[in-house]
Amino acid sequence: MYWHDEAYTSLRISGYTKTEFVQKVFNGRVFAVGDIQEYQQPNSEKSLINTINSLAVEDAQHPPLYYVIVRLWMQFFGNSVATTRSLSAIISLLAFPGIYWLCLELFQSSITAWISVALLTISPFHLLYAQEAREFGLWVVTTLLASIALLRAIRLGSKKLWGIYAVTVAVGLYTFLFSGLLAIAYGIYVFAIERFRFTKTVKAYLIATSAGFLAFVPWILTVINSLSEIERTTASAQTRESVSFLVSGWIANISYLFGDFWRYEPFFPDLNLPILRWGRFLIPLILILVLYSFFFLYRQAERRVWLFVFTLSGVTALALILPDLIIGGKLSLRARYVIPCYVGIQLAVAYLLASQIISSKLIAQKFWQLVMVLVISSGVISCTVSSQAETWWNKGSHKNPEIARIINKSNNPLLISSNYSLNIGDIMSLIHLLDYKVQMQLVTEPSIPNIPDSFSNLFLYNPSKKFRSELEKKYKLVDVFQYGRLWRLEQKSR
Repeated sequence: MYWHDEAYTSLRISGYTKTEFVQKVFNGRVFAVGDIQEYQQPNSEKSLINTINSLAVEDAQHPPLYYVIVRLWMQFFGNSVATTRSLSAIISLLAFPGIYWLCLELFQSSITAWISVALLTISPFHLLYAQEAREFGLWVVTTLLASIALLRAIRLGSKKLWGIYAVTVAVGLYTFLFSGLLAIAYGIYVFAIERFRFTKTVKAYLIATSAGFLAFVPWILTVINSLSEIERTTASAQTRESVSFLVSGWIANISYLFGDFWRYEPFFPDLNLPILRWGRFLIPLILILVLYSFFFLYRQAERRVWLFVFTLSGVTALALILPDLIIGGKLSLRARYVIPCYVGIQLAVAYLLASQIISSKLIAQKFWQLVMVLVISSGVISCTVSSQAETWWNKGSHKNPEIARIINKSNNPLLISSNYSLNIGDIMSLIHLLDYKVQMQLVTEPSIPNIPDSFSNLFLYNPSKKFRSELEKKYKLVDVFQYGRLWRLEQKSR
């Protein structure tokens, strides 16, 4: 299912802003679904500059690199959902040689490198984001490339390598803003391995990082000018949650790196397979494995090795966790925002498994070989289960597939809705599921639509209470989807 956030990707690619989209579509006129598709694909009216401007004006927390690439990709290969997502899948393939190379650079061990590739291959978390039309698959790759460039530059001390690292800093920032946290983590690492002395390596790091940030200055200024808009759009992540709620969320997110077939969804029966009932008990075992991996890494690996993994994971995670605990919020629960942390976790687990399956003690070998088989099996089963579902935990707009089926089966339907709540993005998601025969009438509240009499079936999508009460003056509202997202309008008898 092409969900809410992915639909906004397509809106940015089209070059239209959300404001323009609302003005042109949420005006009370009746549109066919096909007529609205132009706002979900590149078109002759808007150029690549409009795509960048759309982000700069309304969505500056998402830098333009991925959106520019995917627009060019769609202009060349077509506008389908599969085409849009295929770019993320192809980019994500680069993560395999990336993590292999990083392990060679960090551990000098081909066994560790191959196990890290295996863990990445069967990781449910990475699979989900490798097939989503968002920038997070690209962020995994840029994180790996930046890590490789930094370690090689430190080891070889070449100006050329430090220049390459500077480029990876800029590319990472233009992919996702939180790459800045990654640069800070690298800085702590460099200062630590140099014993907090102002050495040649520290100087080279500071110059290269400064050059990378200097290249990002144009977008930094854009972000500063858009702070009020960013604060408004991220308000949902600023709600204070209990510590127990946050901790359970962090643990669940970590578990998704290795297994993701136990999530119980009362609203979505297609996700609730029998295996989910026992699979969730693996969560504490995965947590123990992760914690022990870091302990083992600290005890067995060189200082430069464990320090890199610790800073890569710890700094990027704590930068989000601490504000949520102190100020309040739940940004740290958005797993896609702490991808560098998860890369570090997988490196630690790969090192543990690689070290132990070749242990001199036969019993230890057999035990850890069994652990690796269980980890890989868990990932394979998880990926199989999630691939058969219409939607999954990383997506919103969960109810849209069933809603679309109801509407598509009806005769001569008109779908009515407004800009209430998250409707704009959810409706953009919904049009990818609706038949072209479906007509839509959208308004900006508090406007009430003048509904034509020429349609056989009238549907109301996710109305506000006020919007619904206004329509109830003329129509009888029948709840046709059990969670209150879709209503049927029936003319009241006079």
